[in-house]
Amino acid sequence: MTANVSKEGFDQATLMGLINEIKEKPEVGKTVWKAQTQWLGGFRSQARIGDHTVSMDEPQVLGGTGTAPNMVEMVLGSYGCCLSTGYVAQAALRGIELEDVQIELEGDLDLRSFLGLADPDQSWPGYTNVRAKVTLKAPKATPEQLQALHDAVVKTSPVGSILCRPINVTTELAKE
Repeated sequence: MTANVSKEGFDQATLMGLINEIKEKPEVGKTVWKAQTQWLGGFRSQARIGDHTVSMDEPQVLGGTGTAPNMVEMVLGSYGCCLSTGYVAQAALRGIELEDVQIELEGDLDLRSFLGLADPDQSWPGYTNVRAKVTLKAPKATPEQLQALHDAVVKTSPVGSILCRPINVTTELAKE
């Protein structure tokens, strides 16, 4: 079965169907997403996400083999891809014709607590700042349309929300 893929590269009819279903039954919008990871040796690991396997490693400067992106780089990539998805979907729903979306990301990370050189309360082990520079190519859109699109996408990005808002995380040790 072939999806009804629009020129934007996604199945807009399916997305609209889901939007309408969630409007009628808000509980449909409450979902659970899953991943499973496995250590492969050294600092190499892989994540199994749905039908996909994503490899991760540390760069050589941290003692890894550099054969795959590391986990904090994956977070930046996830945020950028989430924003891209938002721009494409929101632009299509608003009638804005996008020709290109480019996003450059960087994040500030202090390695001291990760390496056991500082207490995490004094040297936060995660990103302290993340910067994303978005370039949208939409020649027929006005600057006001692009700003409204940008504001909506940033405000509703699931990965952006994960990065900037506190969430509950429970990590338990399984007993064998």
